[in-house]
Amino acid sequence: FSDDMDGLRKVPDNVPKKEMLNEFLGKPLTSIPDPFEKYESFGHHNNAKLCSFLDEFEFDYTFVSSTKKYKNGEFDKTIIEILENYEKILEIILPTLRKERKETYSPFLPISQISGQVLQVKIDEYKPQNHSIVYTEPANNSKVEVKVTGGNCKLQWKVDWAMRWFTFDVDFEMYGKDLIESAILSSKICRVLGKKPPNGFAYELFLDEKGEKISKSKGNGISIEEWLRYASPESLALYMYPNPKRAKKLYSEIVPKTVDEYLSLIEKYPNQKPTEQLLNPVWHVHNGKPPKEKIVMPFSMLLNIVGSSNAKSKEILWKFINKFHKNINSKDHPILDNLTEYAINYFNDKVEPNKKFKKPNSNEKKALKELINKLKSVSQDMNPEEIQTLVYSTGKEQGYSKNLRDWFKLIYEVLFGETDGPRMGFFISFFGVKETIKLIDEKIK
Repeated sequence: FSDDMDGLRKVPDNVPKKEMLNEFLGKPLTSIPDPFEKYESFGHHNNAKLCSFLDEFEFDYTFVSSTKKYKNGEFDKTIIEILENYEKILEIILPTLRKERKETYSPFLPISQISGQVLQVKIDEYKPQNHSIVYTEPANNSKVEVKVTGGNCKLQWKVDWAMRWFTFDVDFEMYGKDLIESAILSSKICRVLGKKPPNGFAYELFLDEKGEKISKSKGNGISIEEWLRYASPESLALYMYPNPKRAKKLYSEIVPKTVDEYLSLIEKYPNQKPTEQLLNPVWHVHNGKPPKEKIVMPFSMLLNIVGSSNAKSKEILWKFINKFHKNINSKDHPILDNLTEYAINYFNDKVEPNKKFKKPNSNEKKALKELINKLKSVSQDMNPEEIQTLVYSTGKEQGYSKNLRDWFKLIYEVLFGETDGPRMGFFISFFGVKETIKLIDEKIK
């Protein structure tokens, strides 16, 4: 359901033609030109974005436009019920409002025949017998009687929500934490109209990396469209799955961590007992049929390989993968195949612009040269854990025995331009011993 008949209250920060939109403040979104010049109105543009998002997940849904339902009369019967019960509805809403708001509040918002704006004005007279209300038109200070049906008025938010539940016999409604109070009041209104309100479920808010509420107008945090550029819908479902009543931070750095968690759960699933499998989130994410693909590497390592190999396309990245894993192909590893494209997108957009490579000092160069010497004695088929032990021991020998974290931080900052990175034994095994030696040598020159 799209509230596309709502009046535009303020111009969003993340749209073009702000000056033009400023001229249409207060008017229904479906009466405002599309600033992107793609659709017949700003409301239609937003509706198209919503539908394209739902289509990506192949949801079985019915799209409903508020404007269309108001104007074609499908809400009229319920709106008349609301007009006939306006006093009871006011008794529910008015005690929750500030003094100055109480004086002008009405369940009905007439749409001005002069300005086209959705008006928040005091209603001078309610006429249930005529299906109309009387108000004073701000544009010329004249008394106007208008029918509440046929799209001549829309309803205030909490009343509108109740009207929707009543009209469509809604059984279940999810809503964010910020709408809990609205849901309570809308439920009372629904009962006044004569129906049981839907069962509700309140979920917590999404926050940006600073812990602030994500705002559509500010464009902070990360959008769902961005997530789906960097990772699969299944990883997004996993992110949504646990603790729905706890606030979640939604920003770009969350994506690789969630993907790696998803891959780890996929890997664990076949070896779990049936009761454990039911508790594994991927059982729910995949409707009881998780994929059986063998996980080759974590997403975080794939990101490092993209940077180290300078791969600009998934075809090039696959050639690099096949260099050391000849029996792996995209047909038998669809998850990995998708990850290659996601990794390139994420690396190009989020990692590469923020890389800060460390220039090692003389002592640090000496330590890294010693690592090169140790790696020269390593064969390509050596166990990754053994390579990891060799990297550990080299760090200890080079004066990092008290804080090996600094040793690995040095490697990550010099090789990858980041303070964190993959387990080096597994990275070297996958990236290649000779290739790693060449990479270190190039970075310390």
